[in-house]
Amino acid sequence: MKHVGIPLKKRLFKVRRRFKEASILFQSDKQSAIEAAVRAVSSHSAILDRYIQRNPNFAKTLNPIDNEPSAPPIVKAMATVANNVKVGPMAAVAGVLADLALEAMLNSQATIAIVEDGGEIAASSQRDFNIGLYAGKTSIFNQIGFKILPSDCPIGVATSSATVSHATSFGEAEAVTVFANTAALADGAATAICNAVTGKNEETSIQRGLNRAKQLKIKGTFILRGDYAGTYGKLPQLVKIKSKPDLSRITLLDRSSIRTLI
Repeated sequence: MKHVGIPLKKRLFKVRRRFKEASILFQSDKQSAIEAAVRAVSSHSAILDRYIQRNPNFAKTLNPIDNEPSAPPIVKAMATVANNVKVGPMAAVAGVLADLALEAMLNSQATIAIVEDGGEIAASSQRDFNIGLYAGKTSIFNQIGFKILPSDCPIGVATSSATVSHATSFGEAEAVTVFANTAALADGAATAICNAVTGKNEETSIQRGLNRAKQLKIKGTFILRGDYAGTYGKLPQLVKIKSKPDLSRITLLDRSSIRTLI
């Protein structure tokens, strides 16, 4: 595999860090960029927690919410996505945090910056990498993934599932993977599209999801339900993944030497 823009032997730093319920994987060619990203996530998470304490409905509502002019940046970003795709603001929390972490890494002059928060990914990389798709234990699609090229970046990727994820979903899709300019938009859009995949007829339900996707400003989506798949927009190259993907350990560059910070 040819890697563009950086030497193949260039050292990569990988850190997995827990923030309450979230387990976030940071990858970069600069250790200082990862440290900046960890600080950004910690800071913005604390700000969000304090905001929710004062405004508990923000975390409970499944509907779009007014964007308060005085709200902190993370709240504004979540509310903006919620209003754009017509879901609750918490549907975009993982994606927004991934975007904020990516911004911190790029501000630290990283040329490889990849953040994965519970399957939601924000990335800008001069090296191509693969993302494995996990659609449940019995899915025939569990050995496929997507190759992300430098020309695809910056990119946001998110997957919503009615059968695998613990997040609230009103749909019936095994997996809805969305590619967008930001992880925040991909995160919210994946929820909105997955919610539209309903009904006994699997093919018809997938078409409902594709119709919903066409209303959103995303790069593309890949929808799986049963033995059927549907696509919309421009997707990265499909690739075969040799080992069975795990949603909690999404394939980014490689899977070795993940260091956990407590």
